[in-house]
This record gives sequence, structure tokens and C-alpha cells, in this order.
Amino acid sequence: MALNNSQHQAIMREYDARRARNRDVLNARYAEVYTKIPEIEVINQSVSTLSIQKAKQLLFDSDVSISSLDKEFRLLTTKREDLLIQSGYPADYLAPIHDCTKCHDTGYIDTKKCSCFQRAVVELFYTQSNLTEIFDRENFKAFSLDYYSKNFIDPISSLSARTLAESTLNICKSFVYHFATDNQSLLITGGTGLGKTFLSNCIARELIENSYSVIYFTASEFFELCAQHTFGQTSRVDLMDFQLTSCDLLIIDDLGTELQNSFTNSQLFIYINDRILKKKSTLISTNLSLSDLRTIYGERIFSRINSSYTTIRLAGDDIREQKKLMK
Repeated sequence: MALNNSQHQAIMREYDARRARNRDVLNARYAEVYTKIPEIEVINQSVSTLSIQKAKQLLFDSDVSISSLDKEFRLLTTKREDLLIQSGYPADYLAPIHDCTKCHDTGYIDTKKCSCFQRAVVELFYTQSNLTEIFDRENFKAFSLDYYSKNFIDPISSLSARTLAESTLNICKSFVYHFATDNQSLLITGGTGLGKTFLSNCIARELIENSYSVIYFTASEFFELCAQHTFGQTSRVDLMDFQLTSCDLLIIDDLGTELQNSFTNSQLFIYINDRILKKKSTLISTNLSLSDLRTIYGERIFSRINSSYTTIRLAGDDIREQKKLMK
């Protein structure tokens, strides 16, 4: 995803902070060393003078040999390093400090983004996703099919809970794998405690690790933000645009648990329809059946979801109850 201006500025402010922090550390080191080894301050002044002389020669008289200046520069540098070592410091104690030695904390190598910039993007997306604290325990590696019984037969699909879970897991992984090209959206249905939110988080984690922006809301949080924006309780227009419109994947978890009215229905239609038109992916999880979705949210919303989303279903016994019994 291309970063919007506010996201790019947030990352560059962090680089500014890194450089300022490292500059402060280096200045403190210079002050410490100059107090303990005054001779090094004299050496550094001589190095600065030689550097200016060398620059002038290169600029105004390219035919003049500068080898003698280079030799004197190396001698001063070696002497400085020897003095540092003799006083118990590393030889490079006064060298510039960088968190990233490849781009020197600029985020760019020539005109290309450094790998540390890509990581900064991922970290920003983690922060903005509302999911940072749960990804360590909720990911595809931690998803277990053992909680889905082969003996539990779903009355709607006539498939076992285990078969449904395997199919759902494969579709979720495929959703991530083809995310860059397919512009899919998902509707995950099923009863309480069957792993719908868990799978949503698995998808979110994989996409964020691949530098896609993912925003997660429970249905109640989603509609509360809509209300704040609509009724002037927040002026965060840029944030609203990013969170609900421009992010690569918008997750609305537990649709149907919010207080439903004409406002929530209209807002749901607006954002579902807008993201379909902009070819932006959305993931909705709900305990409601398809017929309940049609009844509660109306034909317009149901039609958009039914025609543009891949619907997957989980069935079985409440996993949280099973874990309690196992403990």
C-alpha cells in the first residue's frame, strides 16, 4: 500500500527522533572525552582544518596532489584512536551513531527505501491496526483443527465441523496469498466461540507482516466511530478516511452485536459499498445466519455482501468451553 501523507510523516518523524537521540548521545561522548583526554579535542580541531584544506584543493585546484593531506589525516585519526584505547574507550567511541548503518537513519539508500523503512511501515500498521497485543498468540501457526469434531455434523451444510474448519482455514490462507491481486472480501459466519475472530486476527497478522494496512473494529466500535464523525464529535477526517476507506483491509468483527437502527444500517451500506467500488477488501465476521443478515440489514446490504464476498462458515462446539473443560 502507498502510504498517505500523515503515515509517511509519522515514519519520518521517527527517523528525525532517532537522529536527534543519537546526536545527543554522541555529543555527550565528546564532552566526556574532551574532559578526560583534552588532547583529542586538539586533534579533532586539526582534523577539521585538514578537511577544509582538502575540500578547497579539490574545488579550486584539481591538479594539486592531496596525498600529503591524506597521510596527515590518517596519522591524526590513528593517534586519536590510540588515545581512546589507552583511556579504556573503544577506538570508534566518537564515530557517528546510527540505528541503521545502511541508510544512516534516513530511511532511504539513494532513492530506494531501506529495509528498515519497510519495517517501520509494518510497525506503524501494527500500531494502527488495534491488534498489536494479540498477534503473538493468534496466528495461523497457533490455529488448531483439533477443536473441531469430525462427529459434529452441521445441519446447514451437512458437513462435519472438522471439514468446515479445514475448508475455512484454506480459504483464509488463500485470501492472504492472493491478496495483492484478487481484491476479495470475506464473510465468516458461525456460532459463538468457534474461532471467527481468531481467524480474522490470523489474516490481519499475515497481511501486516507483508506491509498491508489492516484496521480492526468490533461492530460496536465501528458504528461508534461512524457516529462520532457524522455528528461532529470528532474532526479526525484524515484518520476516518484511512481507517474506514483507504486501509487495505477493514475488519468488522461480530456484526450483529451492535445496537441496530436506521443509522447503523445506512453507515454499513455506505462503507461496504464504498470499499467495493474502490476495490478495497473487507472482512466481516458474524454469529448471524445469511437469512438473519437479510432480515436485519435489508436487501441492499445483503445483496452487496452476497454478490461481492466469499462466505465461509464454522460450526461445532464452543472452543472456549472446550478449553475450560480441558483445563
